[in-house]
Amino acid sequence: MNDKLGELAASELEVLKVLWDVGPSTVRDVLAHLQDRGRRLAYTTVLTFLSRLEQKGYVTSNKSETAYVYKAKVSRERVSRSRVRSLIHELYDGAAGALVLQLMQDERLSPEELGELQSLLNKLEDNS
Repeated sequence: MNDKLGELAASELEVLKVLWDVGPSTVRDVLAHLQDRGRRLAYTTVLTFLSRLEQKGYVTSNKSETAYVYKAKVSRERVSRSRVRSLIHELYDGAAGALVLQLMQDERLSPEELGELQSLLNKLEDNS
């Protein structure tokens, strides 16, 4: 897989989130977690999503056991970074600052998040 990740459907991302949250899982395990989250999917549908994710390079599987075990091959951070970059280019013509300003204006940040943001800004200022 190259550095640019392929597109993920919302349902594929939902399945990938289960693997990030709970670790390596069988189709049945993923299905159970999705059902716990209120999703009603068929076993074969979850299997299809996992197969697509494997074809796209997001997931790997261990087929040595009777029930295949699927594992995330790509980290949540990498997918997040790729999707944020795409958003910046699509909506803000590549200007990351515009996205940050939009978030600061529209979203409520916790005191901890504000502290982290301030620390990052101080660090960036010190390095410039």
